[in-house]
Amino acid sequence: MRIGITGHRGLNHEVGAAVRGLLEAAVREQDAEDLIGVSCIADGPDAWFAELVLAHGGRLEVVVPAAEYRESLPEAHRPLYDELMSRASEVHETGMTASDPAAHMAGSEIVVGLVDQLFAVWDGKPARGYGGTADVVAHAERSGVALQIMWPEGASR
Repeated sequence: MRIGITGHRGLNHEVGAAVRGLLEAAVREQDAEDLIGVSCIADGPDAWFAELVLAHGGRLEVVVPAAEYRESLPEAHRPLYDELMSRASEVHETGMTASDPAAHMAGSEIVVGLVDQLFAVWDGKPARGYGGTADVVAHAERSGVALQIMWPEGASR
């Protein structure tokens, strides 16, 4: 089973902990031998999902939206990004340079195109900018990819 991830970054500690719990439960339901997680490994749900897939015994494939992507991520996240990248069984690239909304959406489109199912850490609200989680969910729906929406009841961003 190839499962991708999309989700909101910058979640507060309480919401982040609840989301991590939802992701952990969903990953645990998968057969580790057949599990391939596909992620852009940004800070937040992307990286949490990748860590959980690897801890469960699955494989990780990374999608890099842009050559400048790593530098656009928070400095504190870069060591984890590097660790996850070093553990990736395969890396896919968009070929874009600037880490901008167009590259982020292109990366997400690659994720959706590679997977059987997409986990979406989404509050159900419209995207705050092009390439946001709502746009990725809409793309997955148009593509016919199975979606599992994960959002803690009563939580807000």
